[in-house]
Amino acid sequence: MEQKSSIGQNRSRLSAVLQAAGKLVSIDDAVEALDLERQDAAKMLSRWTHQGWLTRVGPGLYAPVPMDALTSQQVIEDPWILAPSLFNPCYIGGWTAAGHWDFTEQIFRSIFVFTARPVRRKAQIYHGTEFALKHTKEENLFGLKTLWRAGTKVSISDKHRTIIDMLDTPETGGGITHVFDCLKAYLKDQESDINQLIDYAAQLGNGAVFKRLGFLAEQAGVEALLQPCRERMTTGNAKLDPAISSPRLVKKWNLWIPKTWT
Repeated sequence: MEQKSSIGQNRSRLSAVLQAAGKLVSIDDAVEALDLERQDAAKMLSRWTHQGWLTRVGPGLYAPVPMDALTSQQVIEDPWILAPSLFNPCYIGGWTAAGHWDFTEQIFRSIFVFTARPVRRKAQIYHGTEFALKHTKEENLFGLKTLWRAGTKVSISDKHRTIIDMLDTPETGGGITHVFDCLKAYLKDQESDINQLIDYAAQLGNGAVFKRLGFLAEQAGVEALLQPCRERMTTGNAKLDPAISSPRLVKKWNLWIPKTWT
C-alpha cells in the first residue's frame, strides 16, 4: 500500500513537471515546478528515467515516455524540437532548411543546425538523430522565421538566408552543385527577392558570397544579380567550393572553379 502511494506521489510530481515543461523536460523545469534544489531535481529525473517514465535525449534533457510506447525510442516524433534545448541560441539551416522550403527533393540524414554555442564536434547524435553543426556568431542570428513544431518554438533560416548561408559555406548545402540547384529553385520561387539576397549577403560580410552568387547567377542567366554582385566584390580570390580542387581562375569573379565547371 505504501509502495503504491509512493508511485502515485511520483506520478503526480511528474505530471506537474510535464505541465510546466511541455514536450521536453530539463533540470530547470523540475526545479521550478517542484521547488527543489538543482541536485535533487537532477536525481529525481534520473530516477524517473530508470523507472522508464522518462528517456534521456541529451545532457540534462529528457522526454516523457508514453504509457503505450513499446520502447523509449518511440518518444520523439519530431526531432527538430530537440534543437532549441540542445543548441540554443540556434536555428535550423543549410540543407535542412532548403528541404523545408522546397528548394530540393534530396534527403539528408542529418539535421543541419547553426549555433552560437561552441562546437567541439560537427556531428552529434541525440536520441538516434544526427545533427550537423556549424558555429556562427550571435550577431549573425538574423533572417530567421519561427516555426511551431509539436508545440515547441523552433527557429529556421528564411528562404533568402538559407541561400546566403549555403553560398557562404557550400558544405552546409551539401556541396556547390547542390547549392546551385537550390539557388535556381529559389529564383523560381514566388517569394524570391534579389534585393533581400544582396542585403543579407552584405550583412553577413563575407566577400566570397558575392563572387559565388555572381558567378552562379551568370551561369543561370539571371542578369539582375550580376551588377549588384560586381559592385560588392572584394579583392583577392576565393574558391567556388573550398572542398573541391579548383585549378581554373575566373578573373571576372575572382573565383577559382573546378574543371567540371565552365
